[in-house]
Amino acid sequence: MNKKGSNKGTRLLIGMLCLSMVCMLFASRPDDRPRRKSSEQVKLIHSDVLYKNYKDVYADVLVGNVKLYHDGMYLTCDSARFYKDDNTFNAYGHVKMMQGDSLTLTSDTLLYNGPLLQAHAQGRAVLTHRETRLTTSTIDYDRLEGVGFYPQHGTLYDGENVLNSDYGQYTPALREAIFKDNVVVNNPKFEMKTNELYYYSDTEIAKIVSETNIISSDSTFIYALRGDYDTKTGKALLMDRSHVYKDMRDIVGDSLFYNDETGVSEAFGSVVLIDAENSCMLTGNYCRYEDQTGVAVATDSAVCYEFSEGDTLYVHADTLKMVSYNQKTDSVYRDLFAYRKVRMFRNDFQGVCDSLVSHQKDSCTYLYGQPILWNEGQQVFGEEIRVYNNDSTVDWIHVINQAMTIERLDSVSYNQVASKEMFCYFKDGALERNEAKGNVYVTYFMEEDDGNRIGMNYTETPELTLFMKNKKVDKIWMSSSVGTMFPVFAIPAEKRYLPNFAWFDYIRPMNKDDIFGWRSKNKEQELKQTERRVVPRQRLEDLN
Repeated sequence: MNKKGSNKGTRLLIGMLCLSMVCMLFASRPDDRPRRKSSEQVKLIHSDVLYKNYKDVYADVLVGNVKLYHDGMYLTCDSARFYKDDNTFNAYGHVKMMQGDSLTLTSDTLLYNGPLLQAHAQGRAVLTHRETRLTTSTIDYDRLEGVGFYPQHGTLYDGENVLNSDYGQYTPALREAIFKDNVVVNNPKFEMKTNELYYYSDTEIAKIVSETNIISSDSTFIYALRGDYDTKTGKALLMDRSHVYKDMRDIVGDSLFYNDETGVSEAFGSVVLIDAENSCMLTGNYCRYEDQTGVAVATDSAVCYEFSEGDTLYVHADTLKMVSYNQKTDSVYRDLFAYRKVRMFRNDFQGVCDSLVSHQKDSCTYLYGQPILWNEGQQVFGEEIRVYNNDSTVDWIHVINQAMTIERLDSVSYNQVASKEMFCYFKDGALERNEAKGNVYVTYFMEEDDGNRIGMNYTETPELTLFMKNKKVDKIWMSSSVGTMFPVFAIPAEKRYLPNFAWFDYIRPMNKDDIFGWRSKNKEQELKQTERRVVPRQRLEDLN
């Protein structure tokens, strides 16, 4: 081979090696999709000096204020080697490639392939498109596809966002950047970390496509697998069981909308809101939480879990509202509001009512709409019930109007007390004492020591105190009582059951899953309202 052929072969080999990275980056192009080539010749517009170099005879050596043009692109540099036969050039020193009026690429050196419309920039490479700037050590820019790649660490600056990754690409026409490996987004309002991210500079929206952690300046933590995060407004639309965590409260759902500015989270599908500070949890298929006001609302199979050392209380209703007060203090407490078709279950007691209000601060729960409570073989109901807790256990109960407590002995025999109001006191989760006041009626079965029943006592009295021992009636105190003792075999049918008697076993929740199955009272067993009672904070507008 002659020297000319040898030099040309060497030069082509060098050119191929210099552009090998560009070719590798586009190796994913389908074989059936041929690449268009440019037939336009690179034009030399200006150079202070032009000469030949015997070491590279096929190159025009350009020195001083070099300016080249090719297919809508201008390039300036300090010096260049221009290969006319191959329609390529190598540019050196203060290289600046300009395309249109919005795209520039600067670097220390640049290798350009005219037919393939590809540029390989090295050394302090900066790709600028409108207000977006990408800086790295190496940029491979494909003019045909309109995509810039960087195979090593790069940083993209866009407004207040600074995005770093080990690998990435930017498509100016789409304003789309794709980042991979050790991706970090820094913003005065948040920091985002992930391994892959799509970012759109026109909207400043980051598309989450892999496991991502976002920490806001107000200590809100977001864990996401898929979704969109608006870096400008702090709004996020998240999918695939993403989490938002703030002030010991964690909300997760199949889909989740979060607004950092307002602090509002809305979750849909198998939602779980954990309030670790108040030892409780809300679930449902829809939940809304406002971290600035501490208001949480759950609907659609909504359940409130109240955790205690001994057991868990499950409360279900059509709508549940939980409000936390004095957040970020040592005196935080919460209120719970349950609206429509309330059903509760705990191993030691169960209940149903139409609506419920629970105030943690005064340890009182108000039950409205003909509530019923059960404690093992005991049943209590009336027009309204107030339950007072000692820590997480029931301390005492106040039953107001048409109050009645029933102890089931067998399928036909029940001890019953009915009065205008009633006070039931508990110890270690069991009924210890029952006080009835106002128009008291009692049917009580007396038993011998061996358990045999000897008769039933029907009594009317203005006041009664009933004492329990080992979950059985131990003794009864009454004032000014009038009663009759009936032998077991001679109990009149009209005296066996008091007027409002009803054993609501068909309504009682049997387990934590049974709280979802609402069952109404039989019409003939509903109480007749004796007075209109005001239910505090029950207006629907309180939900908002």
